[in-house]
Amino acid sequence: MTEELWFSQNNRDLSNPSGDDAGFEFEFYCRRCGDTWRSGFENYTLGRASGWLRRASGMASSVTSNVGWDVANTVGGLADAGWHKARDAAFQRAIGKAEGHFHRCARCTDHVCDNCWNADRGLCRQCAPDLQTEVEQARAQGEVSAARAAAAEAGAQAAQGIDVQTQHQLVCPQCKSETHGSKFCPECGHRLDGPATCASCSSEIPAGAKFCPECGTAA
Repeated sequence: MTEELWFSQNNRDLSNPSGDDAGFEFEFYCRRCGDTWRSGFENYTLGRASGWLRRASGMASSVTSNVGWDVANTVGGLADAGWHKARDAAFQRAIGKAEGHFHRCARCTDHVCDNCWNADRGLCRQCAPDLQTEVEQARAQGEVSAARAAAAEAGAQAAQGIDVQTQHQLVCPQCKSETHGSKFCPECGHRLDGPATCASCSSEIPAGAKFCPECGTAA
């Protein structure tokens, strides 16, 4: 019973109580990486027999069909009654087989596969990671951290030539297009880096005005 409790969190029951594929099979998986192992299919003879008898009685003549159904139902009842006991016995056999493919960590009590087992320490690799693997991971993390710091420094150097004091118009007041901070609107050519002036009298034209307020020339 103890063994069954150990595997209660990392198995899947693939068994079928009746029909041509009546039988027992269990799938166990590593709690660390998720790799699976199956116990192998075992026939459940009573479950198969009940299915065969029901099909046979269905094909028999009306005179014998009732007798056939009675026999089939009797066998089916025996199969149903014996299913749980037979399943439990099959599960115990499957656990016995699975013990050869999994290791139980003494610290976290998880069952793990050979690839996730640190045989030198007698613990799973989650509790006792491989030293060289950890070193290489730390090295890679250090390289990434250093590269990010270098990139940030390069970005700071590049930003020194950028004007961050001047306010830029991001939407053209004339055609409503995005300007992306340019001096002139890329769609209509409207000047954006300062007050617009009248092409005729050079007077300042207020933002959004369609005509010069001094001479009436179209902006």
